[in-house]
Amino acid sequence: MNEAHIKQISIELNLTIKQVKATALLLEEGATIPFIARYRKEATNSLDEVAITAIRDRCEQLKELDNRRDSILRSLEERQLLTDELKDRLNKAETMTALEDLYLPFRPKRRTRATIAREKGLEPLAGRLFAQDVNDPMNSDPFGEARAFINAGKGVNSAEEALAGARDIMAEWINENADARAAMRELFIRKAVFKAKVVPDKAETGIKYRDYYDWEEPVSLAPSHRILAMRRGESEGVLTLRVVPPDDEAVAILSGHFIKGGDPGSLQVKEAMEDGYRRLFVPSMETEIRVLTKMRADDEAINVFVENLRQLLLAAPLGQKNILAIDPGFRTGCKVVCLNRQGRLLHNDTVFPHQSEKEAAGAAEKIAGLCERFQIEAIAVGNGTAGRETEAFLKGIESLRKIPVIVVSESGASVYSASDTAREEFPDHDVTVRGAVSIGRRLMDPLAELVKIDPKSIGVGQYQHDVNQNALKRSLDDTVVSCVNAVGVEVNTASRQLLAYVSGLGPQLAGAIVGYRDEHGPFGSREELKKVPRLGPKAFEQSAGFLRIAGAANPLDGSAVHPESYRIVEAMAKDLACSVKDLIKGEELRKRIDAERYITDSVGLPTLNDILSELARPGRDPREQFEAFSFAEGIEKIEDVKPGMKLPGIITNITAFGAFVDIGVHQDGLVHISHLSNRFVRNPNDVVKVHQKVNVTVLDVDVGRKRISLSMKDSALPVDKRH
Repeated sequence: MNEAHIKQISIELNLTIKQVKATALLLEEGATIPFIARYRKEATNSLDEVAITAIRDRCEQLKELDNRRDSILRSLEERQLLTDELKDRLNKAETMTALEDLYLPFRPKRRTRATIAREKGLEPLAGRLFAQDVNDPMNSDPFGEARAFINAGKGVNSAEEALAGARDIMAEWINENADARAAMRELFIRKAVFKAKVVPDKAETGIKYRDYYDWEEPVSLAPSHRILAMRRGESEGVLTLRVVPPDDEAVAILSGHFIKGGDPGSLQVKEAMEDGYRRLFVPSMETEIRVLTKMRADDEAINVFVENLRQLLLAAPLGQKNILAIDPGFRTGCKVVCLNRQGRLLHNDTVFPHQSEKEAAGAAEKIAGLCERFQIEAIAVGNGTAGRETEAFLKGIESLRKIPVIVVSESGASVYSASDTAREEFPDHDVTVRGAVSIGRRLMDPLAELVKIDPKSIGVGQYQHDVNQNALKRSLDDTVVSCVNAVGVEVNTASRQLLAYVSGLGPQLAGAIVGYRDEHGPFGSREELKKVPRLGPKAFEQSAGFLRIAGAANPLDGSAVHPESYRIVEAMAKDLACSVKDLIKGEELRKRIDAERYITDSVGLPTLNDILSELARPGRDPREQFEAFSFAEGIEKIEDVKPGMKLPGIITNITAFGAFVDIGVHQDGLVHISHLSNRFVRNPNDVVKVHQKVNVTVLDVDVGRKRISLSMKDSALPVDKRH
């Protein structure tokens, strides 16, 4: 553990050294973020998952910085280029950018104009010019002094050629000066401008980028979604994109760094500086700013995706019900499956309610029969093609009036149906059956089903294919782990995929748990988990508190109380002369507990308060209660939508510029950030969340471009009626 890193992180994150050090140590020992946040509050002084994640990420960044610093120092030392001054500056560099700026002059280079000039013996000439020494004749008569460097054998045939080569060397020195680069970088960040233009003859084919055909925006103000949109337009060959600095200010900054006077020698340096600015600085800084803004845009887009994913995973579950699920379709029919309360497939069939009256009557009779036969308690309908029509058909069946019909998002269902997981679960069924099963299970428990799908396929991101894929994957995996452990997992019914996200487990141990369960039957206690092959003491410590065993002899096995704290609960029960079960059932008994009596060196009030909360509601699901939702009847396609309509909808995706809402017409509408609320909204996530049920007003409909503009303001008016 690096003490300097601990101190730096504590300052950056405004945390105590003790908090950072304890967290870093737990992470080094293999503790997971959910485990530390939930069960090691005394060590970290109750840091949450966000802070713990920030400490983990910053520790890794600083370690990477140190590794790069060591590599640079070794390289310079091996080439005998390392001076005490340079070593000191490298050791003080606090960012990778500062480190690379210092190393740039010494980095092995490809053959450049400057290296060619050096080969011609012109570096001494460049050095004398660059010094601009008023006592050196070079400063007052560079042409005369440069004659001494004429060498036909080396290709220097005149004083002008000698000076041109010297200027090439000086231009490179100027470009590689760390202080100048820092000043120029700061100018580019503050005052450079993005300029996007349409590529000639691409105006028609690239119509979706029309907003950027002649676009200009300060780099410092450009939001994530516009940066990523312009870059995508560029990568698709529709747009050209430049980062354009204020040239006059940039040259003035460089002049302040390198020009010492107005003598002829200084004018040579000035000419070299202007050439270096245009030829080296601008392309180099433009590349840097593009990388920097891309990283910033990636971070924002990933944060949007993460928040959307969290809300989707923690959407309210219907719970264990007998479900009839339908993957709708017109020509190929509707695939129907019946699931029991554990989500097991009992029956599958295909009906054709949209082809003829006779087929519709037969479909209605068949579905009604299945509902009676399998005691169906809810019907799930996918929201894809024919979804609204199928919903209307089902609601028209008289005998089903008391069974709720619920539209369920199909996003990612096709990915699951074709996956190895789905083939493993249903080797004897095709993708249509698997897709329908996934739709039904999503209604019962979104989290348990969605963990089987790559989060990128769920459809709640913003430019997710354009951002850094490694950073995206890590953030999404962190989010899934956080959600799974926040809810807890019933070990006797959970899939291998769900168990894999439990703290301390992973795919191999999850598979071992399922294998043991299949061979020996349901687990009777958490203690029995220790019999699972390869599930050692560390994995048990990390995972046990997040695994639930409903109906276990010890009621604490169905709660979030960690086994390491059972003795505390047992002591509480003993002091009250009752059983643990009595303690859980009796509110009056719990009120008599003085938590401070049970404080020890390792257990403090944060953990004790968590235990008491858990005893009040063992294994409590933190997700909201499920509420049924219905779209407006008769509004089934975009042509049905008219400005001024007030419609119910569900938030499907949140971006930096607003929220997309499903109003039941197979084309989500956009509520721009300016129309999310009557008050000013800085961040859409402050006022809406994925899966939230909302009422919207239609502002505008563009059928040709399949765009629907919506508003959540109380006084919203259609676009053509506003002034």
